[in-house]
Amino acid sequence: MSRRTLSCGAALLLLLPLIPRASAETLGEAIASAYETNPQLAAARARQEALAETPEQERALARPTLSVEGNGGYDRQGYGKAASLTANLALPIWTGGRVSSALRAANGDVAAGEQALRDSEAAILQGVVSAYAALLYNQQAVEVARVGIQRLDTQVAETRARYDLGQATRTDVAQLEAQRATVVANLADAEGALATAEATYRAAVGHDAGTLVPDVPPPAALPASRDEARRAAEAANPALLQQRLAVAASAARVDRARAEGAPLIDLGGALGRGERWTDGRLDDFENAASVGITLRVPLLTGGLVASRVRQAEANNRAERFQADAAERDAMRGADTAWAALNAAGARLRANTEGLAAADLALKGVRAEYAFGLRSTVDILVADQSLRAAQLAVALAKSDVLVAEAGLLRAVGRLGRTAYE
Repeated sequence: MSRRTLSCGAALLLLLPLIPRASAETLGEAIASAYETNPQLAAARARQEALAETPEQERALARPTLSVEGNGGYDRQGYGKAASLTANLALPIWTGGRVSSALRAANGDVAAGEQALRDSEAAILQGVVSAYAALLYNQQAVEVARVGIQRLDTQVAETRARYDLGQATRTDVAQLEAQRATVVANLADAEGALATAEATYRAAVGHDAGTLVPDVPPPAALPASRDEARRAAEAANPALLQQRLAVAASAARVDRARAEGAPLIDLGGALGRGERWTDGRLDDFENAASVGITLRVPLLTGGLVASRVRQAEANNRAERFQADAAERDAMRGADTAWAALNAAGARLRANTEGLAAADLALKGVRAEYAFGLRSTVDILVADQSLRAAQLAVALAKSDVLVAEAGLLRAVGRLGRTAYE
C-alpha cells in the first residue's frame, strides 16, 4: 500500500493547481453524515428494533396472565337487572419445551437481523464512497477542461502573434482554435456529468456537495494480503454470519415443532362476584372462587404435528445449504475485491507515471516550439495527451476508492469509522 500512497502523492502534485481547497469535505465526514441521516438506514434500524421485540413476546408465553371479565343484563324471568365480575389467573407450569425453543428461535432471528443490519449499513456506506469517488472525478474533470481551455487560449494568442510576424500560418491558428472548441465541448459534457454526480451525492449523503478532499488515505482496516482478506471474510462477513445464525434459528424451530406433541400443564384460578337488582333492592350472588391444575395431552392431531416437524427439518436443511453457499460467496467476494483493488492500484501507479511524462513532454514541446523546432501539431498532441493523462489519474483514484470500499465490505469492516 505504501507504493500506491506515493503514487497518489505524485499525482496530486500535478493536479493540485486544478483542485480548489477551501472548505473541503472529507470522505469520513460524508460517511458520518450519511450514517446519521440516510432514511434507508434509519428504516433498517427501525425494522431491527421491531424484530428485537420477538424474544420478549415469546417469554410472555411462560408468564402468568391476569384478566378481568364483566357482564350485565336484564332477565324477565324474575332476576331483574344483574351484573357479574370475574378475575381469571393463568400460570403455565410446563410447556413441553414450546417456550424455550421458540425463545431460541427468536433470539437467533434477532442476531441474524443484526448482521443483516450491518450488511445494509455497509451497502449504504459503499454507495456513499462510490458517490464521493464519482463526484471527485467529475469535479476534477471539469477543472481539467477549464485549465485546458486557459492553456489553449494562451497558445492561440501566442500563435496569432507569431502569425502576425510571419512565423506561423493561418492553419496553425485554426488548428489550435479547433482544439479549443473541442475542449469547450468537453467542458460542457463534464459539467453535465458533474451535476448528475452532485445529485447522486446529495441523495446518498443528505446534503449538497461542496469541494471534496481528493487525497483519501487507505483505510487502516484494509487487509494486507488475499489470505488475510479471506480469513477476515470468513470471520466477519455480515451476510455469511447472518446465514449461520439463520441455521441456528431454524434448528430451534425444529424443536418447537416437536414440542407441539408434548403435554401442557397450567395452573389456573378464578374469583367472581355477582349483583342483582330486584324490587328496588340490591342482592348479592354467592361469591365464587376456583383454583386448579389443567393437563392437556395431544393424543391425535391428524398428522399435523408430524407434518410441521418434517417441514421444519426441511427448512433447516435448506438454511444449511444456504450457509454453504454464503460461505462460497464470501470467499469469492473477498478474492474479487482483492483483485479489483490490486488492479486499480496498478492502474493508478501507471497513470501517475504517464501524467508526469505527459507534463514534461508538453513543457518540452512548448519550449522547442518557441525556437521553431516543433510544429503546431506537436503542441496539439502533447496538450491532448496531458489532459488525457490527468483524467486517467483522476479516474484511477476514483476506482481505487471504490475498490477499497468493496474490499472493506467483503471482509465485514466497512462501518462508520472505517475512514476516520
